Amino acid sequence: MLTIRNTPRTAGIEILGDHKDLLGLYLALHTVVGDDDEFHLEDARIRVLGVCYDLRHAMMGDRNIEFVDNGMDYDKIKRLGVVSSDKNVYYTVTVLWPEILYVFLALNNFVQLYAKSRSKTSPTPILDASNLWDSNIAQVRLFQSLVVACLNEIVSEAAFRRIAKLMALPGTVLDATQYVDLLNMKFVNMDPDKRKKSLLTMVKRLVEQGPEYQQLRQKVEHVATKSHCEFSDIDFSWSYPEDINW
Repeated sequence: MLTIRNTPRTAGIEILGDHKDLLGLYLALHTVVGDDDEFHLEDARIRVLGVCYDLRHAMMGDRNIEFVDNGMDYDKIKRLGVVSSDKNVYYTVTVLWPEILYVFLALNNFVQLYAKSRSKTSPTPILDASNLWDSNIAQVRLFQSLVVACLNEIVSEAAFRRIAKLMALPGTVLDATQYVDLLNMKFVNMDPDKRKKSLLTMVKRLVEQGPEYQQLRQKVEHVATKSHCEFSDIDFSWSYPEDINW
C-alpha cells in the first residue's frame, strides 16, 4: 500500500511502498504530465519528473528500504504449506516540503490538462466519463490526499484550513522554478519547530508569487535575456547540504 509520512524532523515527506506501489505512482505521474512540451509547462513538468526520478531509483535499490509486516505468521505459513517471509520490502523516497508542495500545485494543473486532452469537447473534462474513473488521475489524487494528510498532522488546525484552500487553487505555475530551490534551501536550514510554522508561508509564497519571487524572476529573466537562453537553463549553483537533517 502506498504510504506517505512526515520525516522525523519535518524536513519533508517520505514516500513508501513496495515495487508495485511505487511503479503505479511513477507511471501515473509520467502519464499526467504528458510528453515534452505537450502542455507547455516544461519547467513544472521537470519538477514532477524529478520525483519520478527518485521513485525509479528507489525501485532500482538506490535509495533506502524498510521491512514492513505483511500479516503472515507461523500459523498461516504452516496452514498454507508455503515458505514465506512475514515482512515485505518497502522502498522509500524523501522529498523536501517546498519541493513537494510545488509538485502538488503543479499536478493540479497537469490533471486538468490531461483530462482536457482526453475529452476535448466536454465543458467539464474532469467530470467527463472518459476521465471520471481514469486510473492515472485517481492515483495522482491519492498521492495528493496522502500529502495533505501529512500536512494535517504537523500544522495547526487554522493553518491547515488556509493551506487546504490555497492548495486547491488551479493555475499555480512558476516561470522561474529556481524559486523552489531557494525555498528548499531556506527550509533545510530551519529547526523542526520553525519548519512546521513556516509551511503556510511556503504555500502562500508559491501560490501568490509575491515580491520575493518577482525579484528572483527578474534576475532570472535578466540573465536569460543576456545569455539568449531559456529560464530553465539558468543555474544559480545553489548547493544542497550533503546531509539533510530529515
